[in-house]
Amino acid sequence: MSVQTITRENFDELVLQAGKPVLVDFWAPWCGPCRMVSPLVDEIAEERSDIEVGKVNVDEQPELAMRFGVMSIPTLLVFKNGELAQTAVGARPKEELLALLDA
Repeated sequence: MSVQTITRENFDELVLQAGKPVLVDFWAPWCGPCRMVSPLVDEIAEERSDIEVGKVNVDEQPELAMRFGVMSIPTLLVFKNGELAQTAVGARPKEELLALLDA
């Protein structure tokens, strides 16, 4: 699966109404730790067909960042059945990102 760009306009459709768990990466292009996590998120998207993966650029979508209380980036959120299930703030190794999905 490819990583989808999530915006205020498509958030409900792509995340809350998704038929499977969704990993959402809140990031910004100037953020060093975000650049470390981004390839891991991309790998997970390619490897896991049982989930959806999306990214929110906080500079372009400040409303979504505010909606979910994102104060630091990268912040990764996992939604299951339209509900926020897991949150991780800061750069994490791939194993920890996968553990978020399976928790």
